[in-house]
Order: sequence, then C-alpha cells, then structure tokens
Amino acid sequence: MTDRRARRHEATRQEILDAAWALARERGLTGWSLREVAAAVDMRAPSLYVYFERKDAIYDAMFAQGYRELLAEFGATSTDGEPVEVLRQVARGFLGFCVADPARFQLLFLRVIPGFAPSEGSYALAEDVLARLRGVLEQAGLTSQRAVDLWTATFTGLAAQQISNEPGGDRWTRLADEVVDMMVAAMSAPDGGRSR
Repeated sequence: MTDRRARRHEATRQEILDAAWALARERGLTGWSLREVAAAVDMRAPSLYVYFERKDAIYDAMFAQGYRELLAEFGATSTDGEPVEVLRQVARGFLGFCVADPARFQLLFLRVIPGFAPSEGSYALAEDVLARLRGVLEQAGLTSQRAVDLWTATFTGLAAQQISNEPGGDRWTRLADEVVDMMVAAMSAPDGGRSR
C-alpha cells in the first residue's frame, strides 16, 4: 500500500512539474503562478503544498530535471574516438539541447528568477555535468580552468544568440565545429592562448 501511495505521490509531482514547464514555455519562467499550475492539474492551490512547499521548490525540481536530461544527453554522446571530434560532438549536442527548449536553457544557465538558488542536491547534478565536460576537455589536452571557463562562456553564448536572434535556425549553432577548432588551437598554443 505504501509503495502504491508513493508512486501516486511521485506521479502527481511529475504532473505538477509538467504543468509548470508548459506554463514556463508559454509565458516565461516567472510568468506563472502556483494557482495557474494547480488549475492545470485540476487541483486547488493549497493542495500543491502537499507536493512542493513553495514555488522555489518547483523551480528546484525543474532545475534537477533539466540537468538529468543534460546528463542523459552527455551519456548519449560517444566519448570514444579522436578527442577533438568528441569535443565537436559534445558541443553540437549541448547546443542542440539548449535551443530545443529555451525555458530550460534559461533556468539552467541564466539567472532569470530573482532570488532562486538550486538546492545542494540539484546543484550536484550541475557539477556532475561540469565534471564530465572537464573530462572531455582533458582528453583533448585542455586541462586548465581557463579552458572550462572559455568553453562554458562561449557555448552558452552561442545558444543564447541562437535562441534570441534566430529561433528555429542554425546561424549560431552551426559554428560549433569551427569554435571548437579555434579553441583547441588557441588553448594548445605554447602560451595557452594568452598572447594578444
């Protein structure tokens, strides 16, 4: 009986998350209320508190779900083969992941929700993604924190440009391979790309 109740509770939590994502995609991450989420799942607003103690808890669950999806994207990318080609595949996969869902991109990579900070457990998923990225960069000989910083800034920037300026297109995402090659060349230089 307890297992069935737990499964039902988890199914309702997921239904609430699905409704919150749908509203976020339609109205923006901050453009919906708990009352609207409750209405979308045919529930009264106070009943939501059985599943999520506050709106930030819904955001936190969405954040964790988004990073689990990104981890799955990483898992679907082969890390076998020539390291620079692996980097290109990771870059293309990341950009595809980002532009496929602008609301998810904003939640994971931009600070658009005033005062929201993910919980320690949810943030650990983000750190896992970063550790996997670091491993792929290291295979290509890019071992510095500068390489990680350059990678994250560049590829989130390309995704933001694509989403903002040409939704559904590929003007910025198609630059992935070229950017990887430039980055590898610059960071592999004897001065680590520091020359001006």
